[in-house]
Amino acid sequence: MNIPSYQELMLPVLRALGDADGGVQQMELTRRVADGLMLTEEERKLTLPSGRQTVIHNRTGWAGWYMKQAGLLDNVKRGVWAITQDGRQLLASNPECIDLKTLAAYPRFEAKMARNKDPDSGVVEPEMADQNDGQTPTEQIEEAHQKLNQTVATELREQMARMDPYKFEQLVIDLLFAMGYGGNRAEAALVTQKSNDEGIDGIINEDRLGLNVIYVQAKRWQSTVGRIEVQNFVGALAGKHATKGVFITTSDFHKNATEYASSVQHKVVLIGGQRLADLMIEHGVGVSTVRTIALKRVDSDYFED
Repeated sequence: MNIPSYQELMLPVLRALGDADGGVQQMELTRRVADGLMLTEEERKLTLPSGRQTVIHNRTGWAGWYMKQAGLLDNVKRGVWAITQDGRQLLASNPECIDLKTLAAYPRFEAKMARNKDPDSGVVEPEMADQNDGQTPTEQIEEAHQKLNQTVATELREQMARMDPYKFEQLVIDLLFAMGYGGNRAEAALVTQKSNDEGIDGIINEDRLGLNVIYVQAKRWQSTVGRIEVQNFVGALAGKHATKGVFITTSDFHKNATEYASSVQHKVVLIGGQRLADLMIEHGVGVSTVRTIALKRVDSDYFED
């Protein structure tokens, strides 16, 4: 089954709390709702694009948040939900569903949402939520962030396709350095001087002490990289008595190349154009930050006695 939207989860959340003796912690509430819906293990583990939170946990939390605005639920303490008298009365009426239209009948909800009409408030109004197929505000933000990154990744690949091959090798070393390889900047700069050494485009320290090194092949190609190119790289590693290498390209790898890389004793990591662009965005190479948005939540501990 598809994971229900946060609106579709309102009634299951209210029922789960109605059956509870006292408050229920958010993680436990998510588990009870998932059990009631008989979600599979795969569905329970499905995460938002950021990977930081599961979809069911996020939607359950937002279902609770909206119902809290109507006075159906309350937080007895941080992260712990409890049903209110209004919530029990609504349950007693045996509603077929609970959604934003249901909540709009409560004056408290209308008043709360009216105060959230400020576009900088970070809260999605009911009408806006309906237009986004019932996505939670968190899902909307992460989806927009993902789309922006996809656009940036496409532009990065176009830029790299036009780069001078030597500058592309420099870019690869910059990325590996940003990822924590190469010790300090001076050491990372030195490895590029060994470029084009018998099939090796770069050498960079795996750790800050230089106890091990990684050999790098960087190909600014338009066509797909096949097995023969990866095989030649593995041969170059063997010639250096090396065990680890990274083959990076602006294009992609043929299936026979990935199969070959996984079959050899050497540890060879293949990074295609899309993953390369994603890593550049993640580690801030070739991109700049236009704006940083900090997502806030109330610190309940601050207001406790």
